[in-house]
Amino acid sequence: MLTFTEEILLLLLDDKDGSFVPIPKANLGCAIGGAVLMDLAFDYRIDTDPESLVVTDPAPTGNPMLDPTLAKIAAQGQATDTRTWIRVLSVEDAPAIREQALQSLVARGIVVQREERVMWAFRTRRYPTIDGNVEQEVKLRIGEVLFSDDIPDPRDVALIGLVDACDILREIFPDRDMEQCRPRIDQLRKMDLIGRELAQAIADIEHTVMMSLSGAPY
Repeated sequence: MLTFTEEILLLLLDDKDGSFVPIPKANLGCAIGGAVLMDLAFDYRIDTDPESLVVTDPAPTGNPMLDPTLAKIAAQGQATDTRTWIRVLSVEDAPAIREQALQSLVARGIVVQREERVMWAFRTRRYPTIDGNVEQEVKLRIGEVLFSDDIPDPRDVALIGLVDACDILREIFPDRDMEQCRPRIDQLRKMDLIGRELAQAIADIEHTVMMSLSGAPY
């Protein structure tokens, strides 16, 4: 099973040329931080409520994308809320986790890494898809939840929270009017605390940036 980070990165990749859908850096960082917390929650290593995030089982998961975060949370001397952890991870750990997730997708044979030069000087990496069935399965799961009234699987609810935070639903379903799905999306996001806190963390960052640009006090 893919981690949430692997799934969201796979959805962000253009199938043909392997480039990433452009999204704000803060959104991606927060999404990766939220994804790691979601995986730890589904592995029964952490528990969350509106006031705090706590470690319930400090035993390593065996996944190098998750265990450093688990150890960091376990080492924290005092209770910290979920939104704070999302912001901390987005700044301190998201780039390394992103690279680990991409290399994992390469190792699984889902994408291939290609080094290219732009304007004969700047190197860039692309990750064209090799096995498109994996990405299609993820998209199918999301679509089945969004476009029906069926009771969703909790993991799919969490994934939709990540996708919505990255604002890429239009990229995934270009032939659909996603505004018509907004009530369903909002309903689903209420089911997942980490997803709600992820959206609020991004909103907080955007507010801080706007206040900084305007010169107004926070």
